[in-house]
Amino acid sequence: MRQSYNYIFIVLRLFLGGFMIYGGIQKFQKPIPAPVEVVEKAQKFTSPNQETTLQKVLYINGAKQTGYFWEVLGICELVFGLLLIFQGTGFVGALFLLPITLHIFLFHVFLEPEDLPELLQTGALFVVNISLVLREKEKWKHLLWIKPV
Repeated sequence: MRQSYNYIFIVLRLFLGGFMIYGGIQKFQKPIPAPVEVVEKAQKFTSPNQETTLQKVLYINGAKQTGYFWEVLGICELVFGLLLIFQGTGFVGALFLLPITLHIFLFHVFLEPEDLPELLQTGALFVVNISLVLREKEKWKHLLWIKPV
């Protein structure tokens, strides 16, 4: 039973790591649009019933327009995903990915609450990430509960 439990966590690590590597690569697939292109795209969604689409367009393209944030996010997803896939660095990868998976999940909660499949997928990624960190609680719990000498 213990061994099958270990195999489940190996599969979860590979799944989350692969998903993050794929997401990181996707950040570099398309060129960053010019600010004028972003404004033109945003103007297509100015009607009141398209407000959430406008928010998503502005948020994602705003991250791209900074000139660094979108790329840094992609590099972090790649590096942390690779750390997660390798046996010896899996815990570090899961720990570093935690704020990223939380951010992805909250993005979908607040900007795409009507897209249930996407919400379930990102929620599952976050839950997998939390479970991978909690599985290794013996490595970090002493940092939270320091006993006075």
